[in-house]
Amino acid sequence: MKPSPRNSHQSSTGAGWGCLEEGTFRALGPQEPLSWLRPSVLWRSRNDVIARWFGDPVDDLRRRWVGAPGDQLLRTEEGDFSFLLLGDTGEGDSSQFAVVPPMLKTGADTDFMVIASDVIYPIGSINDYPHKFFHAYQGYQGPIYALPGNHDWYDGLEGFMRVFCDRRGDGSPGGWWKGHLGIVARRLWRRPEPADEGALAEARKLRPAPAQQGVQPGPYWVIDSPSLRIVGIDTGISGRLDQEQGEWLRRVSADPRPKLLITGKPIYRNDQYKPCPIENGGTVDEIVRSSNYVAVIGGDTHNYQRYSVEVEPGRKTEYLVAGGSGAYMHATHIIGRATVVDEGEFTCYPLRGDSLVYYSQVYARRLRRFGLRRFFDLSYPQAAAAVGERLGLEPSRPEGRQVKPGLKAKTIAFLLGVPRGGGKAPRKFRLPVGQAYRKLFSETSDSDTPPFFKSFLRLDVTSGELRIRCFGVSGCREHELSPPVEHELRISLR
Repeated sequence: MKPSPRNSHQSSTGAGWGCLEEGTFRALGPQEPLSWLRPSVLWRSRNDVIARWFGDPVDDLRRRWVGAPGDQLLRTEEGDFSFLLLGDTGEGDSSQFAVVPPMLKTGADTDFMVIASDVIYPIGSINDYPHKFFHAYQGYQGPIYALPGNHDWYDGLEGFMRVFCDRRGDGSPGGWWKGHLGIVARRLWRRPEPADEGALAEARKLRPAPAQQGVQPGPYWVIDSPSLRIVGIDTGISGRLDQEQGEWLRRVSADPRPKLLITGKPIYRNDQYKPCPIENGGTVDEIVRSSNYVAVIGGDTHNYQRYSVEVEPGRKTEYLVAGGSGAYMHATHIIGRATVVDEGEFTCYPLRGDSLVYYSQVYARRLRRFGLRRFFDLSYPQAAAAVGERLGLEPSRPEGRQVKPGLKAKTIAFLLGVPRGGGKAPRKFRLPVGQAYRKLFSETSDSDTPPFFKSFLRLDVTSGELRIRCFGVSGCREHELSPPVEHELRISLR
């Protein structure tokens, strides 16, 4: 008997459609869906809006947490080592816990784990850490480090600093805002919740082993090894660096060794370039391009994307998005044919066709009361063929190349925002799916049944090579037992 297909590039079963047996993730404990549209959740998350409308206090807060940054050395690795990287994890629902069994199987021999961006949703509260961090990852036997995302900053980073840096603050937003609007902003700014000390103490007992412990110097740091320097930066709420962190980044980037950057906000995502500004001038990507960075990995966007960019003649840097390790899935079918790089230098997971099927099913559930469930019932071959026709690309899987899209598939592709060629998604008559509607729709599209289309990375470092593998997470039992590799990179460090 032929072995079953391994990943989503090979067949629909490899993607998780038609899952015969659900994985064991539900046995890991209570998993409650996070309702993003509840008024109480929106009100508790208000610091995002306040920071964007009235001015962002994060730079001021970060200076208070870090002071004058030293070397920010997190750890040193002397020989070959491996680590896991998860992004945007902490919803506390089935889509987060579905990642745990394949992650533990794949990463049993790794030295540590890094969570890049949004450790805890919705507001980074210390009182959400017992379930969404300590309980979720109690089975991982190495230390876990992190870089904060915008949601972790919604409580002034108090929960993050307490758990990862063993430090406490006073909860004040500082003296950032001035004038009459500043007074309003300071009054509206949400202060951290008082910690439930008993629950936190009990939660820490879930990761009691000495090998599981690790304390960070701050929200940004360096991991050193003879062959690779790993630099982690904190991009706050609005996606930028304060002046002191920028000067620190320039200093640690001057080292001649090959380097890997991990960041809360990706530099390339959704066929867009976001170089990440630094307070008082310059960008993070200017430093990356001039300082022998071989790869950049960012969270925040909840899927996997890869852009291979020639930063100077004869030298490429791999820019990756890796924010698909727990939170609701961001659509990939709204990404047009790549323009920032050649389409052959772009990769995404889930595949665009799978993403269109997933969101078509979301609308089928939402609109069933209007009798439209059958209209939005779309198969992968038809979805892939419709996406391929609109983008001018050949579908990835053979089953998508063997059909021509029907009128229904073409209509759904248009309504759910598949662009035409390398352009942007259509605006007129388009149903909410993409970035502009993210706060109103994408968060409500999370599914608690397979396939989940989550992912995580394993990175292996030797004296001559950095190997990066993206593992897909469907939630199916067969993929728990044998996690599929959706994409792999081997980067020379010589």
